Amino acid sequence: MRSHLLNDTTAERYRRSVADGVGRVASRLASVRAPFSGITPDALGPEVDAVDLDRPLGDSAAALDELERVYLRDAVYFHHPRYLAHLNCPVVIPAVVGEAVLSAVNSSLDTWDQSAGGTLIERRLIDWTAGRIGLGPGADGVFTSGGTQSNLQALLLAREEAKDEPGSGRLRVFASDCAHFSVQKAATLLGLAADAVVPVPCDRDRRMRPAALAAAIGGCVADGATPMAVVATAGTTDFGSIDPLGEIADVCATYGTWLHVDAAYGCGLLVSPTRRGHLDGIERADSVTVDYHKSFFQPVSSSAVLVRDRDTLRHATYHADYLNPRRALTERIPNQVDKSLQTTRRFDALKLWMTLRVMGADGVGQLFDEVCDLAAEGWRLLAADPRYDVVVRPRLSTLVFRYVPRRITSPATIDRANLYARKALFASGEAVVAGTVVDGRQYLKFTLLNPETTARDIAAVLDLIAEHAEAYVATENGEHLAHAS
Repeated sequence: MRSHLLNDTTAERYRRSVADGVGRVASRLASVRAPFSGITPDALGPEVDAVDLDRPLGDSAAALDELERVYLRDAVYFHHPRYLAHLNCPVVIPAVVGEAVLSAVNSSLDTWDQSAGGTLIERRLIDWTAGRIGLGPGADGVFTSGGTQSNLQALLLAREEAKDEPGSGRLRVFASDCAHFSVQKAATLLGLAADAVVPVPCDRDRRMRPAALAAAIGGCVADGATPMAVVATAGTTDFGSIDPLGEIADVCATYGTWLHVDAAYGCGLLVSPTRRGHLDGIERADSVTVDYHKSFFQPVSSSAVLVRDRDTLRHATYHADYLNPRRALTERIPNQVDKSLQTTRRFDALKLWMTLRVMGADGVGQLFDEVCDLAAEGWRLLAADPRYDVVVRPRLSTLVFRYVPRRITSPATIDRANLYARKALFASGEAVVAGTVVDGRQYLKFTLLNPETTARDIAAVLDLIAEHAEAYVATENGEHLAHAS
């Protein structure tokens, strides 16, 4: 069994095995003609269940043959131009090269004596990102598993800072009613009260209303509670809307409240050659979430939380004599575990490092600009199409809309038609779109993160959705007529 360990004696076997695996994936990518096969859990489940994990196949070629059947054949392929559903991006090749390197070397980014150069690369990228945001010379941060963990850590720091204030009472967090669900989850994990997260109304463009925020915080203070944090969103999951960051920062300054900006989606604007101004005001945040694996075209996972004042990261610091003893501080040994909620942690920063060294920040930003331009074109298509109702003009690359059948006035029927169209489209495998609820009604959603997607793809998928929705309406009308007779 030692022949399977990666070391100096097995380096050539490693090279051949990885090349075989890469070759299988490359062949699959070259042959994929749709984003999904349409397979159901009931159809695929028995194939996976039939694998006897206690009887190994003996070599990687056989295992890869099996993997074709249980995974590669039916995977959802985000690189396909008609994958239009969630915040999953196609990935750039330099990042995938970085992924291969970091997996093989297997550095753990918790302590210097496990990562050496990896620690310095991660720290350099944190400094670079903080500089792009404009957080100032005292900024710091750490890579995380994703936006949910970044938001959790930011609110942990905000909670500890609020608790340090004299006379702090019941803690409250303010977020728009379009904010990510992880804000509520973080509040629960932090032991805050069930009503700790106060929803702030949005305007017609689904952006937090600063006046409503000020009123909510004022009411909180009058009630004897403590405004622990405000979470502004730079790129909501449903609409891609960007809250008015500067005005929200003004409100936070008035009340001395921690401002966290969840830019998990909108962080791609940091490298946009044309749209960086959409993030004006983010430089005033106390903490910021960025997800490189959304709008920087990185493989999952690649995310970070940044803070204006590096001293606030002390709230996540614990020392263990066997890992990061206190004496390491005086010896100026850089242990990233001192900043992180995780201990063992992948060297995910390497993927971004490779991307920037090969493509450059402008190159990444140009790709993100392309999908934002595409969304603007998609909005024009939807706005001109009488079959569809589109909610807001996109700020980033998301379109929320729904099919509205002619001569159908029942909101429930329209809801069911849109739900059916999404499911039928997914089952066909021809395209994948997302769904959401807006003001209690069912809507569909395009999340455009693939620069290879074209307006022609969008138009074709809209036609497919309409066909499925019309088929549902015709069937439902037929059933109603049959019942009536």
